[in-house]
Amino acid sequence: MATLDSISTKHERPKFDELQVADVMHAGVLTCLMDAPLDVVAEMMASYGIHCVVVYEQPGLAVDGFWGVVSDLDLISVAAEGDVSGKTAGSAAGTPALKISCDDTLTRAAQLMRDYATSHLVVVDPDSDTPLGVLSTLDVARAIAPPPRA
Repeated sequence: MATLDSISTKHERPKFDELQVADVMHAGVLTCLMDAPLDVVAEMMASYGIHCVVVYEQPGLAVDGFWGVVSDLDLISVAAEGDVSGKTAGSAAGTPALKISCDDTLTRAAQLMRDYATSHLVVVDPDSDTPLGVLSTLDVARAIAPPPRA
């Protein structure tokens, strides 16, 4: 699988509408259950340097169990209201878990992000619907940005 970094080292970089989600997504998904303490979710984000955690209703990676996404902005919103102790991932998840296939186009992903006003999509395998990673607005911005100057 190609990544945007490996593609941009070639002489000609593909156009935005030629890229697939798999080309720019971040592989891997960090998850928690709805009742996970919000401070633990914050610790996960800080430790792994990520911007969201996928929230499940039940243990396991059953795709039907996707419930929502706690983003860094969701976390900040709760913190701005006061103490986060006693708050859970389920109470803070402000974004539904939206799925996109790894072989969908980046243009389609951008449309979903715009239409649903979300900054993260859960990337799934098109055959098994298994989560493979996350696509964020920062990943899309990296794909839009001009290649680094040599």
